[in-house]
Parts: sequence; C-alpha cells; structure tokens
Amino acid sequence: MTDLDDLVRVLGYVDALDPADDLVEVAPDLLLTPCWTPAFCAALVRAAEATGAFEPQPDDPVPGHEVSLMTISPVLFRRVQADFSERIWPRLQTVWPLIDDHGLRDAFVIRYAPGEQEVLRLHHDIAQVSATVRLNDGYQGAELTFPRQGWSNADQPVGSMLAWPSLVTHPHETLPLTGGVKYGLTVWFELPTVVDHDPYS
Repeated sequence: MTDLDDLVRVLGYVDALDPADDLVEVAPDLLLTPCWTPAFCAALVRAAEATGAFEPQPDDPVPGHEVSLMTISPVLFRRVQADFSERIWPRLQTVWPLIDDHGLRDAFVIRYAPGEQEVLRLHHDIAQVSATVRLNDGYQGAELTFPRQGWSNADQPVGSMLAWPSLVTHPHETLPLTGGVKYGLTVWFELPTVVDHDPYS
C-alpha cells in the first residue's frame, strides 16, 4: 500500500463503508453498529500518522494524543459528517427517536502508545451522542470501560462503532495500555442549538 493509495482511499472515502446495518444494544444505551471496513481504518491510521500532529490540546480538560479529521483533511471531515448523518444517525434514532442531527462537533483519531498516553481518566463528554470506532487491533489493554453499565469494548470489532448518550449517564475511561499501540476514532455529535429566550416574557 503506497501513500498515494492511502490518499485516494481516505480523501475519496473509497472502500470505506461496511455494508452491514445491524444495531445491537450491548449494555444499557450502548449501541454497537458496523461502520467502516478494516482496510479503510488502516488507511486512516496511516493518514493520521502522516500528519505528525498527534498532541494533546492545551485547553482540553481530558487531554489525549489526538488529531482531528479536519486536520487530516477538511474534505474527509465533510464526507464523514455527511455519511454519518445519512447512514448512522437513522439507526441510532430507532432506539433514541428524540435525538436530532446537528452534524459533528468533532471527530478525531486518538492514539495510546507506551511512554506517551497510556490511560484516559473517568469522564463524560459534552455532546448529544458520543461514539468510538475501533481502528486497529494487535494491542493489549486500553479497554474503553463504562463502570455504571459494567461493560468494556475489549471485544469490539475493528471498524465497528459504539455509540452512547454523552452527558451524565455514561461516564467512561480507558484502562492502562499494556502493549502495542491503540488507535480509535472519537466522535462527538453536536448538541442542539439553544435558543436564548425568556419563558416569562
């Protein structure tokens, strides 16, 4: 696989989509669904590494070594946003019918590596729905765990997406990495726009 092949695959969103469309609730309000092919996931990892931009954001309260899809390519970000809106969001609405699609707040590749980032502390996200796509295997540890739901993504297939409500009910953490390098895509679906008004006027 050459750099040009990766560029064509990632920017063109070529051979990206897993055609299966099942949706499984693996724990309370934790939904697992096919998303991308393993080949596309591998190309995305290589593209993210090619940016040389993995770093924590200084104002992030839960910092991670990450690179936004927008940094990799605004074209890629727009394709992913359109795809998730058209293909993934309707699946999620079969379980959560009151969610509204407002696009992506962010989507970024996060890397766990020995001597770099090996854990992520317990937290919840500020988004409408959060999700993670497993981008590789061949590492040990670094399971994403949900203590309240008693579930971890240790057996999540490469290319699948795990989605959950972002606020309050689903705090999560990444346990220590014990070997290899882990990559995942973190997705934050945007909150609805708040209309500022006085209910008593």
